[in-house]
Formats: sequence, structure tokens, C-alpha cells
Amino acid sequence: MTTATIPILRSCCGPDCAAKVAKTKFDTRQVEQQASALQALGDETRLKMIQLLVRHESLCVCEIQEAFELGQPTVSHHLKILRDAGLVTVERRGKWAYYALRREAMNDLRRGMEALM
Repeated sequence: MTTATIPILRSCCGPDCAAKVAKTKFDTRQVEQQASALQALGDETRLKMIQLLVRHESLCVCEIQEAFELGQPTVSHHLKILRDAGLVTVERRGKWAYYALRREAMNDLRRGMEALM
């Protein structure tokens, strides 16, 4: 008894559709960066922090804390997540930490989202 491989014909596309899909290449680094940024922005507090930083060149962590009813450790935790996602930078000035939005990172994220549409 012999067996034969019978190709599965899909009605949704032509015969080389599956082959083209299988050969799709992803920029893994870019996908990881976008996923990290989107996860960071998925939190209401962090999204509000980004909205605050959009309006200012940079803000001291104490100024950011004033906008929220959160303790300093919680604010710092959220800012660390944003920093780790590459969305903000921090500059130390003496004992103070000033945060700024990485606008180029936000633009990259916007372009990545537009590519999905």
C-alpha cells in the first residue's frame, strides 16, 4: 500500500498563499520594542504620565507625583516601567530625577501602529 501526499486546497487564496505566509519575516527586535511599549501604555496611570510629559520638555519626579494621588515609590515604579520600555528618559540633576518623553520612540510606535491598518 502506498500513500500519497495530497495538497490541501484552500478556498481563501491561491496555492502559493501558504508558502508566502510561511516565508514572512518579522523584525523581532522591533516587535519586542513595540510590545513592551504597548504593555507599558496599557496601564491607566502610565498613560496619564505620558499625556503629562507630552505637554512638558521635562518634569521632576516630584512634579509628576503632584499630578497623582500616589506615593513616590509607586510613581517611581511606573516611571521605571516607562523607562524600561524606552518611552521616557531620566536625567539626574543633583538629588532630583527629571523625566522627559522620548518623542522619537512615540513616533516609532505610532508608525508601527499605522502599519497595522
